[in-house]
Amino acid sequence: MARKRSQLTGRQKAAILLISLGPDISAQIYKYLTDEEIEKLSLEISSVKKVDSEIKDEVIDQFHQIVQAQDYISQGGIGYAKTVLEKAFGKQEASNIINRLTQSLQVRPFDFARKADPQQVLNFIQNEHPQTIALVLSYLDPEQAGQILSELPQEMQADVAKRIATMDSTSPEIISQVENVLERHISSSYTEDYTHAGGIQAVVEVLNGVDRSTERTILDALEIQDPELAEEIKKRMFVFEDIVILDNRAIQRVIREVDNEDLQLALKVSSEEVKELIFQNMSKRMAETFREEMEFMGPVRLRDVEEAQTRIVSVIRRLEEIGEIIIARGGGDDIIV
Repeated sequence: MARKRSQLTGRQKAAILLISLGPDISAQIYKYLTDEEIEKLSLEISSVKKVDSEIKDEVIDQFHQIVQAQDYISQGGIGYAKTVLEKAFGKQEASNIINRLTQSLQVRPFDFARKADPQQVLNFIQNEHPQTIALVLSYLDPEQAGQILSELPQEMQADVAKRIATMDSTSPEIISQVENVLERHISSSYTEDYTHAGGIQAVVEVLNGVDRSTERTILDALEIQDPELAEEIKKRMFVFEDIVILDNRAIQRVIREVDNEDLQLALKVSSEEVKELIFQNMSKRMAETFREEMEFMGPVRLRDVEEAQTRIVSVIRRLEEIGEIIIARGGGDDIIV
C-alpha cells in the first residue's frame, strides 16, 4: 500500500492500525464493533498486501494524537484540548488534530452550549437576529431549545420557529463565526462539507419541548404566515405511536371518539406496546372482538393504515384543544390540580 496517509480512507487507516497492533489486541478491539463494522474492516484488512513502514508509523502517530486530544477534551473541552495541542505541536498541527477528531467523533458545533444552562444561552442570544437564534437553537438539544424558545418574546417565537423549519444548510464559516462569538474560547475546524441543521423535524422536536401556550401561539402565527408549513408541523407534532404517553382515561376517551374501523386499521401495523395499551383500556369483550376482526381483516394497504392513524391523531389533537385530554409536554402548563 504505497499511498500517502492523506489519501487513505478512514477504513484503510483502521485496517492498517489493526494490522500494526497484532492479532491479539485486534481481537479485543473487535469485541466492541458491530457485525457490519467487523465485516467491512475484515474485508479491508484482507485486501492489504503490504504496509509501508512510513505509512504505518504515520497512522499510529495520528491515532495516538487523536487519543490524546480526546483525553484533553474530556478534561476541559475542545478549547482546552486545542490550547494544550498548540503548545505540543504548534497551531497548524493542533488544528489538524482537532479537525480529524471532530470528524471521527462527529462532534457537533455548539457542544459547549448544549452543556450550558438554557438561561445563560438565552441571555446571550435573545437580542440577536432571529436567523442567528434559529441557527443556535437548531444545534441544541430539543428540550433545551424548547425552553429557550418559550422565553423569547412572543412576536419573535413564530419567526424563529419558521426559520428553523425552513433552514437547509449553513456554511461552516458562518457556524464558526457565530460559535466563536457565543464562546470566544472555543475554536474548531470544520470540513468543507456543509453542515445540515434545522428542518421541519427540528422545529417539531423543539415545539415538543415548549409549553402548550407557547406552542399554540407559534402555530397560530405560522398558520397566518405559512399555512402549509404550519399544517406539516402539526402532522408531525404527535404521531399515532405517541398514544403511549396518554393516561388510561385519555385513551378510553379516544377509543370512544374514534371510528372502530380506523382504530383496527391503525393497530394493524402498530407496536405490541400500543396494541396492549389499547386493549387494556377496552372491555374484555370489545378487545376480543377487535382481535378477531383484525385477524380476519387480512392484508391492508400501508396508505390506508397511515390515513387511519392520521384521522385518529386529528381526533386526539382536537380532544386536547377542547380540554378533554392532556398530552404531556415540557414546561409547567400540564400540571393537573
